[in-house]
Amino acid sequence: MTGGPRVTLSFDNGPEPEVTPAVLDVLRKRGLKATFFVLGHKLAAHRGITERAHAEGHWIGNHTWHHAGPLGGMPDEGAVAEIERTQDLIGALSHPDRLFRPQGGGGTLGPHLLNGAALDHLARHRFTVVLWNAVPGDFRDPDAWVDRALSMCCGPDPVALVLHDLPNGAMRHLDCFLGTLADAGATFVQDFPDSCLPMRCGRDAGAVARFVTPSAGAAA
Repeated sequence: MTGGPRVTLSFDNGPEPEVTPAVLDVLRKRGLKATFFVLGHKLAAHRGITERAHAEGHWIGNHTWHHAGPLGGMPDEGAVAEIERTQDLIGALSHPDRLFRPQGGGGTLGPHLLNGAALDHLARHRFTVVLWNAVPGDFRDPDAWVDRALSMCCGPDPVALVLHDLPNGAMRHLDCFLGTLADAGATFVQDFPDSCLPMRCGRDAGAVARFVTPSAGAAA
């Protein structure tokens, strides 16, 4: 690895009582701030963990209620409910810019991320849509993700790294991974790269329509 990468850390799909507190311990030890994109149904069961994350300076974002599939394939009402129900529960823990990360279905970017109703809701309620450019697959491979993540962080562009605080054993490597990045001269930042923010506070900031499933009546 050459140079000093700029890395933004984020953790999706928690909070998990067996994992998230240990992730927070590692981040606190290293003096790092991250963003936790929570699932509503897990937040409802384990709110205290997310309250701790917020109190320690981490940002809290919305990653839908059920994580049942990309919103582009859902009925309008269901997609909006996935966002709205979770945001209502996040409440005062929310980042002021109302951060929302859609489910990618394995980390893929494309028009499957949102449908028109979800986009309208996000715009009307002044959400900031947060995407990514590095998904090393820790949710699939709890060991080999580290080498992939290090490779993804070796280029010149800022990295928005997606990890998952899931109980599959992957996060036992987190401290070592962060140490390797630090030794390589990485700068850890909390802000996300501009290229990963197609909507900011409800305004199109980068062709957000690319991430919306065309309606059935749209012209080919």
